[in-house]
Amino acid sequence: MKAQSSILPVIVGILVAIIAVGVSVYAYYEYQVLSAPTPTATSTSTSTSSQIPLNNNSANKTVFLTIAVLTSGPTFNFNGTSNGQLKIYIPAGWSVYVKFVNEQSLPHNLILLQNTTATPSNPDVGQFGKILYVVGASTSNYQTSGISSGQLDSGLWGPLNAGTYMLVCGILGHAQSGMWAVVIVSSNVTTPYVTTS
Repeated sequence: MKAQSSILPVIVGILVAIIAVGVSVYAYYEYQVLSAPTPTATSTSTSTSSQIPLNNNSANKTVFLTIAVLTSGPTFNFNGTSNGQLKIYIPAGWSVYVKFVNEQSLPHNLILLQNTTATPSNPDVGQFGKILYVVGASTSNYQTSGISSGQLDSGLWGPLNAGTYMLVCGILGHAQSGMWAVVIVSSNVTTPYVTTS
């Protein structure tokens, strides 16, 4: 009987490790899909940026977005980017089904913010914008709670009105440390895409 009870924790540990590796592989795959090297080049008079199409269902006006906090790149990142480098373009009136994956040991959450500043200006994201949607926490605990390493959470946001929004981690100080992206919702956007410049 004792031999069986000492084997159980080992088996549970192995299962947890297998699940964690599976979630990490899935998150990495989704990140690769999001940043796939099949961009449509567009140019302006001063620079060239790549538009990476996002998976979507135009019939029901839904874009499918995966945001991963990676172990590579800056400590406070979304899909390996920080400080607003990640720009997500969505047609006005569309909804967003977001999958949020955390690969880091620090807890993180994901908030869509109707911001009043161009960059995070306070450790508390609720002080520089209106919190519209939260994944990985709630509107009452977003400052301290998030999903742990290897966890995934999801949510459906919208439909979104035209405007410029901010995607942030709401844990105190994380957005100010670079964990934010820009979301542009516009009637001029017909197909959702992302840029990372």
